[in-house]
Amino acid sequence: MSGSIKWRGLFVLICLVFALVSLAPTFFNKSLPAWWTDTFSPIQKGLDLQGGIHLVLGVVVEKAVESHLDGIADQIEDQMREKDIIYKRVERIAGERIVVTVYDDEAASTLDNLMKETFGNLEPMTLETEGGYVQKHYRLSDAEIEATRELAIRQALQTLRSRVDEFGVGEPVLQRQAGNRILIQLPGIDDPKRAIDLIGRRARLEFKMVLDDADPQEAIKGNLPRNGQLLYMQQVDSRTGVKTETPIVVESRTALTGEYLTDARVRISSQFNDPYVSIQFDAAGAKRFEQITGANKGRRMAIVLDDTVHSAPVIQDRIGGGSAQISGSFTEQEATDLAIVLRSGSLPAPVEILENRTVGPSLGQDSIDKGIMSVLVGALLVVVAMLFYYRLSGLVANIALLSNLIFILALLSLLGATLTLPGIAGIVLTIGMAVDANVLIFERIREELRSGRPAAIALESGFGKAFRTIVDANITTLIAAVVLFQFGTGPVKGFAVTLSIGILCSLFTAVFVSRLIFDFFLAQGKARKFSI
Repeated sequence: MSGSIKWRGLFVLICLVFALVSLAPTFFNKSLPAWWTDTFSPIQKGLDLQGGIHLVLGVVVEKAVESHLDGIADQIEDQMREKDIIYKRVERIAGERIVVTVYDDEAASTLDNLMKETFGNLEPMTLETEGGYVQKHYRLSDAEIEATRELAIRQALQTLRSRVDEFGVGEPVLQRQAGNRILIQLPGIDDPKRAIDLIGRRARLEFKMVLDDADPQEAIKGNLPRNGQLLYMQQVDSRTGVKTETPIVVESRTALTGEYLTDARVRISSQFNDPYVSIQFDAAGAKRFEQITGANKGRRMAIVLDDTVHSAPVIQDRIGGGSAQISGSFTEQEATDLAIVLRSGSLPAPVEILENRTVGPSLGQDSIDKGIMSVLVGALLVVVAMLFYYRLSGLVANIALLSNLIFILALLSLLGATLTLPGIAGIVLTIGMAVDANVLIFERIREELRSGRPAAIALESGFGKAFRTIVDANITTLIAAVVLFQFGTGPVKGFAVTLSIGILCSLFTAVFVSRLIFDFFLAQGKARKFSI
């Protein structure tokens, strides 16, 4: 036996052993030692094979525009106070319009100059007078509105990705679709309701000062102070678990928002053994929080999350260091989820669930069973056909086919690719295509044998002449698979992944492994002619 055959045989053996070792956690995960399963991960199954949730969310971009205008309105007020411009009020109306009310034409002229210098993205609309006051109307430009909407979608996608990563889901799918839609697929989710609540929560954290002199009952009737906002404080009875909501009037102006947060963690109260969320501000947020608490000693500060007050503690003294806590009769799971959404950041706009499909684990197992059956039936038919038509040479092709299947599954595991139902279809197709190369080689060998060539020369000529045709045919198919992966989505990508891996493995097994087996028997002198 030549040294070349020994080295090639050793290489194939090493590849085969390594493939089987990497596949072991997929089939024998529970019986393997921890170091084995830590080194080699089992094949990841997609949503259609292990169950989970499929969501299509729509970002309410109009709310993002309104929030952007609210921020601009606050900036206008700050600038007018700095410039000593006397004004009555600044408010947003009709969705995309800001109205500034001043007392006279002189103030209106000064306001115009300020708006041109500082707020060039606002276009002046109309000038109105009402009861002696002057009202100036401004709106965002169309380009600014479109940019705000686009930014809201991109920020929402980034925030949702952070939340899913915090949730610990393996192989999630997050993709932007047409318009303002976002596709989310989470395989293997045991609690779909919790996942949906966590993903879709806006998590807008605000700190607002409480108006203690305002009567909540009057506010319920509609008699709110001009600078007031009616909210409800949610409380849970620790003994009965009953939730109650108490009306509370807070300032409409937000003293501090959650955009300055750098961290949020669950902690356990040493006094009452209840979970709470500890939050940490960045340098700017810490400075602002210290200023607010220092200027409002003795007043209550409401901690508001998505327009619900969770607590309203009294400020006893100036609070430095940039730390605070959110308490409110949380369960440990609720506190954990709240910390997750706060760490990932608030959504720039609310999201609506446009499509919600839950795939149960039983349906996924049924898909797996049918997929395995399709692979086995396809492989069996190919094996029988090759044995019937090419006899012992067909057996060589079948050995190469089996090694091809092992290598495909091993590469799926090593690359961390997700196996989906269309991916199984790609494997079935690959099995059918895997013997194409052997068919080309065998037909070339037959031609050489008919010409009276010896077995060794016919073998050399058959592999040599068929090689270029095999490579050309597989490369063109591989290019199509790469294009499908690059531009396809979801199921199409799953099909493209297994098809690409299958093509590469087929080239290796048909040209390299099959040739090794033939060379081995010829070198032993046990084959003077081919059974082909």
